[in-house]
Amino acid sequence: QFTPSSFLRIGQLSNVDLNEDIHELETEVPRQRPNEIPHNEKLLSLKYESLDYDNSENQLFLEEERRINHAAFRTVEIKRWVICAMIGILTGLVACFIDIVVENLAGLKYRVVKDNIDKFTAKGGLSFSLLLWATLNASVVMVGSLIVAFIEPVAAGSGIPQIKCYLNGVKIPHVVRLKTLVIKVCGVILSVVGGLAVGKEGPMIHSGSVIAAGISQGRSTSLKRDFKIFEYFRRDTEKRDFVSAGAAAGVSAAFGAPVGGVLFSLEEGASFWNQFLTWRIFFASMISTFTLNSVLSVYHGNAWDLSSPGLINFGRFDSEKMGYTIQEIPIFIFMGVVGGILGALFNALNYWLTMFRIRYIHRPCLQVVEAMLVAAVTATVGFVMIYCSRDCQPIQGSSVAYPLQLFCADGEYNSMATAFFNTPEKSVVNLFHDPPGSYNPMTLGMFTLMYFFLACWTYGLTVSAGVFIPSLLIGAAWGRLFGISLSYLTKGSIWADPGKYALMGAAAQLGGIVRMTLSLTVIMMEATGNVTYGFPIMLVLMTAKIVGDYFVEGLYDMHIQLQSVPFLHWEAPVTSHSLTAREVMSTPVTCLRRIERVGTVVDILSDTSSNHNGFPVVESNPDTTQVAGLRGLILRSQLIVLLKHKVFVERANLSVVQRRLKLKDFRDAYPRFPPIQSIHVSQDERECMIDLSEFMNPSPYTVPQEASLPRVFKLFRALGLRHLVVVDNRNEVVGMVTRKDLARYRLGKEGLEELSLAQT
Repeated sequence: QFTPSSFLRIGQLSNVDLNEDIHELETEVPRQRPNEIPHNEKLLSLKYESLDYDNSENQLFLEEERRINHAAFRTVEIKRWVICAMIGILTGLVACFIDIVVENLAGLKYRVVKDNIDKFTAKGGLSFSLLLWATLNASVVMVGSLIVAFIEPVAAGSGIPQIKCYLNGVKIPHVVRLKTLVIKVCGVILSVVGGLAVGKEGPMIHSGSVIAAGISQGRSTSLKRDFKIFEYFRRDTEKRDFVSAGAAAGVSAAFGAPVGGVLFSLEEGASFWNQFLTWRIFFASMISTFTLNSVLSVYHGNAWDLSSPGLINFGRFDSEKMGYTIQEIPIFIFMGVVGGILGALFNALNYWLTMFRIRYIHRPCLQVVEAMLVAAVTATVGFVMIYCSRDCQPIQGSSVAYPLQLFCADGEYNSMATAFFNTPEKSVVNLFHDPPGSYNPMTLGMFTLMYFFLACWTYGLTVSAGVFIPSLLIGAAWGRLFGISLSYLTKGSIWADPGKYALMGAAAQLGGIVRMTLSLTVIMMEATGNVTYGFPIMLVLMTAKIVGDYFVEGLYDMHIQLQSVPFLHWEAPVTSHSLTAREVMSTPVTCLRRIERVGTVVDILSDTSSNHNGFPVVESNPDTTQVAGLRGLILRSQLIVLLKHKVFVERANLSVVQRRLKLKDFRDAYPRFPPIQSIHVSQDERECMIDLSEFMNPSPYTVPQEASLPRVFKLFRALGLRHLVVVDNRNEVVGMVTRKDLARYRLGKEGLEELSLAQT
């Protein structure tokens, strides 16, 4: 069903002027919007392209590499370190900006609402306060949702699934643009200030990645500025390495966990990894957390005291008070099981919700309305819970930012309000560190229940927001509840400090939702500043992952699957040895001859039914009867640059003063190569010949058609390929393996299942 909006979208994407055609189409197509978009998770979308991690080693590339001497390689290496330092500094500064703005705006909002509540508690009419709170929330979230829905939809959510895909080698449109960064930062500030059940930690990872992609290219396509620096890095290989450094710097700024950041990039992201890269990424993360630390310390007025390494600070856990004994290990493992089950429930609910959203709430205006509804409901739920709670605690000796008195005696405050009437980060720290007895079990139980559903409803809204903090908060609440009930059961024996159980509950809940193991253990250890808890946290996370995986996969993997992205996991499906390359590959293959007519090339590139990106080049000897053998591989982007510069054999023979194409011409066109429609080729030029021999990659990777699927998969995944040519024993091209052919096979409940491909 083609709707005008989809035509408009096509028009915006290509640089050609399609406006005249659009108007004709609009008159023909009746204006109808589908109410339901059919969506099937058993599909793979064909709209995603692969990134080319493998350099095309054509003659130009080899000549340039041979020209570069040792000293020049050294400068390239120094440039890499400089870029990593800049990534760290800028990511740290963006994190500071988010933190300071959120703190001030949220502080202002809570002060206004608190004064209002105090005023109306005395003289009655608290419904006005509720209205004020809900309206403030909804209006702030409305702005945050509007910019995301109408300007840059990619900025929705936490951005971690998108970055995961990018590092896996899938090109998701607009994901590392400057515009996305601006919308992301503004959106996350607005959604946290708007009181949604979200955190500002997840989006930091996306922001770091955008910063990295921007700096390493030395130019901005959104601003139309080219700074002529770092031109050597204008290719997917280098860009992807820097993006993984940016993601690590983002984690490190969010949690004050540089090692955790490196491990996050390693565990969740990059498919190709080497030691030098690890060291550079670690450097970027360290710089990022240090920048954040120094700027925030200056902002808080104690310039020499570096006490805030990350956006969230769990505070110090002292080993003396908070040690654990051997008999608590089974208790921790049990908490891991609970976390895994709750996490699986969260993911299953969110799955159905997301399916519903994809089907029915696909228009931007509806998405904004839904976001406002969630904001208002969140405020209402919070208000009602605070209003109904009779849990009063003495004010002296407690560190509550906005103590609400409501119906408590003078000198007391409502303890439900510390959980709801605060930014989620502060609430987490309170749950970890408030002394035993600060919370009524009833309060904690109700809070966990409500917040669980609110957070589940909020994730996947069209606002930019992370799921880290809400899951920590849910976990901390039920963990603390667990600790309190333990000390009831054991008649108040000393070892049940609720703060310790709050930490374990938080780890279990977060592990159960996102299923990260290694990096999450290290992040939790670094954020609490205590190595003693390393072992229990690891046990809890392992249990949560094993239990959760039994039911449903992790939240990020689920969202990647729902968007039908051709994502390649570390290994081929276990039962796939029976398949060979012959069954997996795409056929027939469009081949080009080594010296080819320009008209043929243009026709092949313009053919929309087969939107191929790589073409095997075969020997061009038409006189012999045998099929020509494989000579090389050439990419669509290279052919387009050749046509644009009109590199034809005839023009070279005419001795027209024409400079030879250099690698720089290909780099300047990267990353947005012009579409073939925008390149004008006259009738006479169509008859010319084009010689591909110095531009094609003469040594592409090939596999024999008998190779098994796991073998093909391993080669493809480890080298980060985009095209893998399948040949027979006479070296003739029989097929081509691309990412979609491998991502089609997935292990389902009944064994190996094959997904179908779809254009949407």
